[in-house]
Amino acid sequence: MRAVSFAGDRTIEMITLPDPTPGPKDVVLEMKASGICGSDLKFYRAPRGGGLAALGFKSDGSLIVAGHEPCGIVVAAGSEVDSKLWPIGSRVMVHHYHGCECCRHCRTGWSQMCEEIPVIYGVTGHGGHAPYMKVPASTLVRLPEELTFSTGAAISCGTGTAYGALVRLDLSARDTLVIIGQGPVGLSGTQLAAAMGARVIAVDVSAERAERAKAFGATDAVDASTVDPVEAIMEITGGLGASKTLDTSGTATGRSAAIRSAAKWGSVCFVGEGGDVTIEVSPQMIRKQLEIVASWTFSTVGQADCARFVAEHEVAVDDLFTDRWTLDRAVEAYQHFDKGSSGKAVFEM
Repeated sequence: MRAVSFAGDRTIEMITLPDPTPGPKDVVLEMKASGICGSDLKFYRAPRGGGLAALGFKSDGSLIVAGHEPCGIVVAAGSEVDSKLWPIGSRVMVHHYHGCECCRHCRTGWSQMCEEIPVIYGVTGHGGHAPYMKVPASTLVRLPEELTFSTGAAISCGTGTAYGALVRLDLSARDTLVIIGQGPVGLSGTQLAAAMGARVIAVDVSAERAERAKAFGATDAVDASTVDPVEAIMEITGGLGASKTLDTSGTATGRSAAIRSAAKWGSVCFVGEGGDVTIEVSPQMIRKQLEIVASWTFSTVGQADCARFVAEHEVAVDDLFTDRWTLDRAVEAYQHFDKGSSGKAVFEM
Protein backbone atom coordinates (compact mmCIF):
# COMPACT_ATOMS: atom_id res chain seq x y z
CA MET A 1 0.00 0.00 0.00
CA ARG A 2 0.99 3.64 -0.51
CA ALA A 3 0.91 5.88 2.54
CA VAL A 4 1.59 9.50 3.57
CA SER A 5 4.53 10.40 5.83
CA PHE A 6 6.24 13.55 7.13
CA ALA A 7 9.93 13.78 6.24
CA GLY A 8 10.54 17.28 7.67
CA ASP A 9 11.13 20.65 5.99
CA ARG A 10 7.51 20.75 4.74
CA THR A 11 8.11 17.57 2.74
CA ILE A 12 5.52 14.84 2.24
CA GLU A 13 6.82 11.45 1.13
CA MET A 14 4.61 8.70 -0.21
CA ILE A 15 6.02 5.44 1.10
CA THR A 16 5.25 1.88 0.04
CA LEU A 17 4.50 -0.68 2.75
CA PRO A 18 3.07 -4.21 2.77
CA ASP A 19 -0.62 -4.39 3.58
CA PRO A 20 -0.75 -5.01 7.36
CA THR A 21 -1.75 -8.33 8.90
CA PRO A 22 -3.09 -8.52 12.45
CA GLY A 23 -1.26 -9.98 15.43
CA PRO A 24 -3.29 -11.99 17.96
CA LYS A 25 -4.72 -8.90 19.74
CA ASP A 26 -4.86 -6.63 16.68
CA VAL A 27 -7.35 -5.63 14.05
CA VAL A 28 -6.76 -4.25 10.57
CA LEU A 29 -8.95 -1.37 9.50
CA GLU A 30 -9.84 -0.35 5.98
CA MET A 31 -9.52 3.40 6.34
CA LYS A 32 -12.52 5.51 5.35
CA ALA A 33 -11.46 8.92 6.70
CA SER A 34 -8.32 10.32 8.30
CA GLY A 35 -8.34 13.88 9.56
CA ILE A 36 -5.68 16.53 9.00
CA CYS A 37 -4.98 18.22 12.34
CA GLY A 38 -3.30 21.51 13.21
CA SER A 39 -0.84 19.61 15.41
CA ASP A 40 0.38 17.81 12.26
CA LEU A 41 2.01 21.05 11.17
CA LYS A 42 4.70 20.96 13.86
CA PHE A 43 5.95 17.69 12.34
CA TYR A 44 5.36 18.81 8.76
CA ARG A 45 7.34 22.02 9.35
CA ALA A 46 10.11 20.55 11.54
CA PRO A 47 13.70 20.52 10.20
CA ARG A 48 14.51 17.34 8.34
CA GLY A 49 16.54 14.77 10.25
CA GLY A 50 16.24 16.11 13.80
CA GLY A 51 14.03 17.46 16.58
CA LEU A 52 10.32 16.90 16.06
CA ALA A 53 10.90 15.45 12.61
CA ALA A 54 12.85 12.59 14.20
CA LEU A 55 9.62 11.46 15.84
CA GLY A 56 8.32 10.65 12.38
CA PHE A 57 10.97 7.97 11.93
CA LYS A 58 11.37 4.49 13.38
CA SER A 59 14.65 3.43 14.99
CA ASP A 60 15.73 1.79 11.70
CA GLY A 61 15.35 5.11 9.89
CA SER A 62 12.14 4.21 8.06
CA LEU A 63 9.32 6.74 7.90
CA ILE A 64 6.12 6.49 9.95
CA VAL A 65 2.68 6.78 8.36
CA ALA A 66 1.11 10.08 9.41
CA GLY A 67 -2.44 10.72 10.61
CA HIS A 68 -3.80 10.56 14.16
CA GLU A 69 -7.52 10.96 13.42
CA PRO A 70 -8.35 7.50 11.97
CA CYS A 71 -11.80 6.13 11.21
CA GLY A 72 -12.74 3.03 9.23
CA ILE A 73 -14.07 -0.52 9.11
CA VAL A 74 -12.66 -3.70 10.69
CA VAL A 75 -11.60 -6.02 7.85
CA ALA A 76 -9.36 -8.50 9.70
CA ALA A 77 -8.86 -9.53 13.34
CA GLY A 78 -6.35 -11.55 15.33
CA SER A 79 -7.08 -14.84 17.04
CA GLU A 80 -7.56 -13.28 20.51
CA VAL A 81 -9.91 -10.49 19.40
CA ASP A 82 -13.52 -10.93 20.59
CA SER A 83 -15.44 -11.44 17.34
CA LYS A 84 -18.74 -10.66 19.08
CA LEU A 85 -17.45 -7.32 20.27
CA TRP A 86 -15.60 -6.42 17.07
CA PRO A 87 -17.06 -8.42 14.17
CA ILE A 88 -15.75 -7.90 10.65
CA GLY A 89 -17.47 -4.84 9.22
CA SER A 90 -17.59 -2.89 12.52
CA ARG A 91 -17.56 0.88 12.01
CA VAL A 92 -14.90 2.27 14.35
CA MET A 93 -12.79 5.21 15.42
CA VAL A 94 -9.33 4.79 16.93
CA HIS A 95 -8.20 6.24 20.25
CA HIS A 96 -4.88 7.31 18.83
CA TYR A 97 -2.73 6.23 21.77
CA HIS A 98 -1.74 2.78 23.01
CA GLY A 99 -0.14 2.17 26.38
CA CYS A 100 0.77 -0.81 28.53
CA GLU A 101 -2.93 -1.69 29.16
CA CYS A 102 -2.01 -2.46 32.79
CA CYS A 103 -1.34 0.80 34.67
CA ARG A 104 -4.07 2.81 36.42
CA HIS A 105 -4.34 5.26 33.51
CA CYS A 106 -4.60 2.66 30.76
CA ARG A 107 -7.20 0.69 32.72
CA THR A 108 -9.46 3.76 32.80
CA GLY A 109 -9.03 4.55 29.10
CA TRP A 110 -6.39 7.28 29.50
CA SER A 111 -3.61 5.49 27.63
CA GLN A 112 -1.96 8.78 26.62
CA MET A 113 -1.06 9.09 30.33
CA CYS A 114 0.44 5.58 30.49
CA GLU A 115 3.12 5.16 33.17
CA GLU A 116 5.31 3.69 30.44
CA ILE A 117 5.87 5.46 27.08
CA PRO A 118 2.71 5.13 24.97
CA VAL A 119 2.57 4.78 21.21
CA ILE A 120 1.01 7.80 19.49
CA TYR A 121 -0.41 6.74 16.13
CA GLY A 122 0.73 9.03 13.34
CA VAL A 123 3.72 10.18 15.41
CA THR A 124 5.56 7.18 16.89
CA GLY A 125 3.42 4.45 15.31
CA HIS A 126 1.85 4.07 11.87
CA GLY A 127 -1.23 6.28 11.56
CA GLY A 128 -4.30 6.60 9.40
CA HIS A 129 -3.08 8.33 6.21
CA ALA A 130 -3.07 5.00 4.39
CA PRO A 131 -5.52 2.52 2.85
CA TYR A 132 -5.16 0.20 5.87
CA MET A 133 -4.12 0.54 9.52
CA LYS A 134 -3.25 -2.08 12.12
CA VAL A 135 -4.06 -1.30 15.78
CA PRO A 136 -4.68 -3.22 19.00
CA ALA A 137 -8.40 -3.94 19.43
CA SER A 138 -8.20 -2.13 22.79
CA THR A 139 -7.85 1.19 20.94
CA LEU A 140 -11.16 0.86 19.09
CA VAL A 141 -14.16 3.07 19.82
CA ARG A 142 -17.48 2.32 18.15
CA LEU A 143 -18.77 4.81 15.56
CA PRO A 144 -22.56 5.21 15.79
CA GLU A 145 -24.42 4.29 12.60
CA GLU A 146 -25.87 7.81 12.35
CA LEU A 147 -22.42 9.40 11.98
CA THR A 148 -20.27 9.70 8.87
CA PHE A 149 -16.69 8.50 8.82
CA SER A 150 -15.44 12.07 8.49
CA THR A 151 -17.37 13.00 11.65
CA GLY A 152 -15.71 10.02 13.33
CA ALA A 153 -12.29 11.30 12.25
CA ALA A 154 -13.04 14.73 13.77
CA ILE A 155 -14.21 13.15 17.05
CA SER A 156 -10.96 11.15 17.11
CA CYS A 157 -9.04 14.34 17.89
CA GLY A 158 -10.25 17.96 17.59
CA THR A 159 -13.96 17.57 18.29
CA GLY A 160 -13.28 15.01 21.01
CA THR A 161 -10.75 17.39 22.59
CA ALA A 162 -13.33 20.18 22.67
CA TYR A 163 -15.92 17.86 24.21
CA GLY A 164 -13.45 16.72 26.87
CA ALA A 165 -12.75 20.34 27.81
CA LEU A 166 -16.46 21.17 28.13
CA VAL A 167 -16.96 18.15 30.37
CA ARG A 168 -13.94 19.26 32.44
CA LEU A 169 -15.62 22.66 32.80
CA ASP A 170 -18.91 20.99 33.82
CA LEU A 171 -20.65 23.20 31.25
CA SER A 172 -24.44 23.56 31.36
CA ALA A 173 -27.22 25.69 29.93
CA ARG A 174 -26.78 28.07 32.88
CA ASP A 175 -23.37 29.18 31.60
CA THR A 176 -21.97 31.90 29.41
CA LEU A 177 -18.87 30.44 27.79
CA VAL A 178 -16.06 32.37 26.10
CA ILE A 179 -14.04 30.35 23.59
CA ILE A 180 -10.74 31.96 22.58
CA GLY A 181 -9.62 30.67 19.17
CA GLN A 182 -12.05 29.49 16.50
CA GLY A 183 -9.91 26.97 14.66
CA PRO A 184 -11.25 23.41 14.37
CA VAL A 185 -11.05 22.72 18.14
CA GLY A 186 -12.57 26.06 19.13
CA LEU A 187 -15.27 25.84 16.49
CA SER A 188 -16.09 22.32 17.66
CA GLY A 189 -16.37 23.71 21.18
CA THR A 190 -18.77 26.38 19.91
CA GLN A 191 -20.94 23.74 18.22
CA LEU A 192 -21.00 21.42 21.21
CA ALA A 193 -21.52 24.14 23.82
CA ALA A 194 -24.45 25.56 21.86
CA ALA A 195 -25.95 22.05 21.74
CA MET A 196 -25.53 21.89 25.52
CA GLY A 197 -27.57 25.08 25.80
CA ALA A 198 -24.81 27.47 26.85
CA ARG A 199 -24.46 31.02 25.58
CA VAL A 200 -21.22 31.16 23.55
CA ILE A 201 -19.03 34.19 22.93
CA ALA A 202 -16.54 33.31 20.17
CA VAL A 203 -13.20 35.15 19.99
CA ASP A 204 -10.55 35.02 17.26
CA VAL A 205 -7.89 37.28 15.78
CA SER A 206 -9.43 36.51 12.37
CA ALA A 207 -12.62 38.43 11.70
CA GLU A 208 -13.71 35.74 9.26
CA ARG A 209 -13.26 32.93 11.78
CA ALA A 210 -14.98 34.86 14.55
CA GLU A 211 -17.96 35.62 12.31
CA ARG A 212 -18.13 32.04 11.02
CA ALA A 213 -18.63 30.87 14.61
CA LYS A 214 -22.12 32.42 14.59
CA ALA A 215 -23.21 29.82 12.05
CA PHE A 216 -22.04 27.17 14.54
CA GLY A 217 -24.09 28.51 17.45
CA ALA A 218 -22.18 31.46 18.91
CA THR A 219 -24.47 34.25 20.08
CA ASP A 220 -21.67 36.83 19.91
CA ALA A 221 -18.43 37.10 17.93
CA VAL A 222 -15.40 39.19 18.90
CA ASP A 223 -12.69 40.12 16.40
CA ALA A 224 -9.65 40.37 18.68
CA SER A 225 -7.60 42.00 15.92
CA THR A 226 -9.64 45.21 16.14
CA VAL A 227 -10.83 45.42 19.77
CA ASP A 228 -9.62 44.44 23.22
CA PRO A 229 -11.38 41.08 23.62
CA VAL A 230 -11.67 41.37 27.41
CA GLU A 231 -13.32 44.79 27.18
CA ALA A 232 -15.68 43.45 24.52
CA ILE A 233 -16.60 40.42 26.63
CA MET A 234 -17.21 42.60 29.69
CA GLU A 235 -19.50 44.83 27.63
CA ILE A 236 -21.42 41.82 26.29
CA THR A 237 -21.83 40.35 29.80
CA GLY A 238 -22.80 43.61 31.50
CA GLY A 239 -19.48 43.86 33.29
CA LEU A 240 -19.75 40.44 34.96
CA GLY A 241 -17.50 38.34 32.74
CA ALA A 242 -18.18 34.77 31.63
CA SER A 243 -18.91 31.94 34.03
CA LYS A 244 -16.68 29.63 31.97
CA THR A 245 -13.85 30.34 29.53
CA LEU A 246 -11.87 28.05 27.24
CA ASP A 247 -8.58 28.83 25.51
CA THR A 248 -7.81 26.77 22.41
CA SER A 249 -5.21 29.17 20.99
CA GLY A 250 -2.25 28.11 23.09
CA THR A 251 -1.01 31.71 23.06
CA ALA A 252 -0.03 33.85 26.02
CA THR A 253 -2.49 36.58 24.99
CA GLY A 254 -5.31 34.08 24.50
CA ARG A 255 -4.76 32.45 27.87
CA SER A 256 -4.50 35.82 29.59
CA ALA A 257 -7.78 36.91 27.99
CA ALA A 258 -9.45 33.70 29.16
CA ILE A 259 -8.38 34.43 32.74
CA ARG A 260 -9.18 38.13 32.69
CA SER A 261 -12.63 37.69 31.10
CA ALA A 262 -13.77 35.04 33.56
CA ALA A 263 -16.34 36.09 36.14
CA LYS A 264 -15.87 35.83 39.90
CA TRP A 265 -16.26 32.18 40.93
CA GLY A 266 -15.67 31.32 37.27
CA SER A 267 -13.77 28.44 35.66
CA VAL A 268 -11.05 28.57 33.00
CA CYS A 269 -9.80 25.67 30.88
CA PHE A 270 -6.66 25.46 28.72
CA VAL A 271 -6.44 22.99 25.83
CA GLY A 272 -4.14 24.85 23.43
CA GLU A 273 -0.67 23.24 23.55
CA GLY A 274 2.65 25.04 23.96
CA GLY A 275 3.55 28.54 25.05
CA ASP A 276 3.16 30.09 28.48
CA VAL A 277 1.13 32.69 30.36
CA THR A 278 1.78 35.20 33.15
CA ILE A 279 -0.88 35.40 35.84
CA GLU A 280 -1.30 38.10 38.48
CA VAL A 281 -2.23 35.60 41.14
CA SER A 282 -3.95 37.80 43.72
CA PRO A 283 -6.24 40.00 41.56
CA GLN A 284 -6.78 37.52 38.73
CA MET A 285 -7.14 34.26 40.65
CA ILE A 286 -7.37 34.41 44.44
CA ARG A 287 -9.67 37.41 44.77
CA LYS A 288 -11.90 36.14 41.98
CA GLN A 289 -12.08 32.65 43.56
CA LEU A 290 -11.11 31.43 40.08
CA GLU A 291 -10.68 27.80 39.09
CA ILE A 292 -8.13 27.04 36.34
CA VAL A 293 -7.97 23.55 34.86
CA ALA A 294 -6.32 21.84 31.91
CA SER A 295 -7.70 19.20 29.57
CA TRP A 296 -5.60 16.86 27.42
CA THR A 297 -7.63 15.25 24.64
CA PHE A 298 -9.94 12.51 26.03
CA SER A 299 -10.18 8.91 27.21
CA THR A 300 -11.70 6.04 25.24
CA VAL A 301 -14.80 6.50 27.40
CA GLY A 302 -14.87 10.23 26.65
CA GLN A 303 -14.47 9.60 22.92
CA ALA A 304 -17.45 7.23 22.96
CA ASP A 305 -19.47 9.73 25.03
CA CYS A 306 -18.69 12.48 22.52
CA ALA A 307 -19.82 10.31 19.61
CA ARG A 308 -23.10 9.49 21.37
CA PHE A 309 -23.69 13.17 22.19
CA VAL A 310 -23.06 14.21 18.57
CA ALA A 311 -25.44 11.52 17.31
CA GLU A 312 -28.20 12.17 19.84
CA HIS A 313 -28.10 15.95 19.44
CA GLU A 314 -27.54 15.83 15.68
CA VAL A 315 -24.51 18.12 15.89
CA ALA A 316 -23.42 18.91 12.33
CA VAL A 317 -19.72 18.10 12.80
CA ASP A 318 -19.27 17.57 9.06
CA ASP A 319 -19.87 21.31 8.61
CA LEU A 320 -16.42 21.89 10.12
CA PHE A 321 -14.75 20.55 6.98
CA THR A 322 -13.78 23.10 4.36
CA ASP A 323 -11.46 20.76 2.46
CA ARG A 324 -11.71 17.08 1.53
CA TRP A 325 -8.81 15.31 -0.14
CA THR A 326 -7.72 11.93 -1.49
CA LEU A 327 -4.40 10.42 -0.41
CA ASP A 328 -2.83 10.87 -3.83
CA ARG A 329 -3.17 14.65 -3.35
CA ALA A 330 -1.42 14.68 0.05
CA VAL A 331 1.35 17.07 -1.04
CA GLU A 332 -1.20 19.62 -2.24
CA ALA A 333 -3.39 19.05 0.83
CA TYR A 334 -0.63 19.89 3.31
CA GLN A 335 0.67 22.81 1.27
CA HIS A 336 -2.83 24.27 1.36
CA PHE A 337 -3.38 23.46 5.05
CA ASP A 338 -0.01 25.01 5.94
CA LYS A 339 -1.25 28.43 4.79
CA GLY A 340 -3.73 28.56 7.68
CA SER A 341 -6.42 30.02 5.46
CA SER A 342 -8.79 27.05 5.58
CA GLY A 343 -10.77 25.22 8.24
CA LYS A 344 -10.80 21.51 9.05
CA ALA A 345 -9.49 19.10 6.39
CA VAL A 346 -9.78 15.34 5.91
CA PHE A 347 -8.58 12.56 3.64
CA GLU A 348 -11.46 10.39 2.45
CA MET A 349 -10.80 6.95 1.03
